Amino acid sequence: MLEVRLSFQWKKLRLNSNFTLPKLIGHRGVKDLKPENTLESILKAFDLGLDCVEIDVKISKDNIPLLLHDDTLDRTTNGSGLVCDFTFDEITKLDAGYYFYKSKTDVKVPSLTSVLDLVKTNQKYLNIELKPNKKNEALNVEKVLEETKKASYEKIYFSSFDLSSCIGLKKYSPDLLCGFLNDDFNKINVKDTIDICKKYNFFSCGINLNTFSNLIVDQFIENEIQITIYADKNISKAQAQNLWSNKVASIFVDDPSEFF
Repeated sequence: MLEVRLSFQWKKLRLNSNFTLPKLIGHRGVKDLKPENTLESILKAFDLGLDCVEIDVKISKDNIPLLLHDDTLDRTTNGSGLVCDFTFDEITKLDAGYYFYKSKTDVKVPSLTSVLDLVKTNQKYLNIELKPNKKNEALNVEKVLEETKKASYEKIYFSSFDLSSCIGLKKYSPDLLCGFLNDDFNKINVKDTIDICKKYNFFSCGINLNTFSNLIVDQFIENEIQITIYADKNISKAQAQNLWSNKVASIFVDDPSEFF
């Protein structure tokens, strides 16, 4: 079992003999405290006491998996343009901390390999979100799986808003844990989302806090599908405790300081 350092009691859901889904997961590391999807952000999450972080992964022009949330470099680096139009070497020359600190930094966009090494060294858990990648979703899944296989580390689960990425992952590796993320039940309703999760053996569904209701959670739980919650802004301790009391499995947090 993982060492628990939260000030309140939490339970953990056993998924298999090698993986435990923590109740609290750092969002893009801890994106309110350090530049998102960077080694600095991930290390800060671990220093604060988190046992799991979520990262966003896509491939560069030369098919190297790296951490970046958006389709473009513009928001989180001093570069501009589509990620898939630049090699990894070109991207690593960019400043991935300027947008956060408002001054020049040495913070870089990390490769998935470097993150896997960091997580493995610290014996922590990792949620890899597979990002849509301009019609390269299948290749993205393939390259990410190559890296995770080389790392030979089992404390990993996957997720994506892109259904084709989730399906592709389960096709390549049926035993891997994957959760489907649905931000809009008006596009894919609750019943259809449950049917999709059952058909492809997705163990969880991630939903926005704005769409949370006890009724929705109960429907998923009845079908043995766990619910994870993310939000546009940081989720407070009080909000988290309410969600956990209503059967939510995990919560993504941008700044977990008040939890420790």
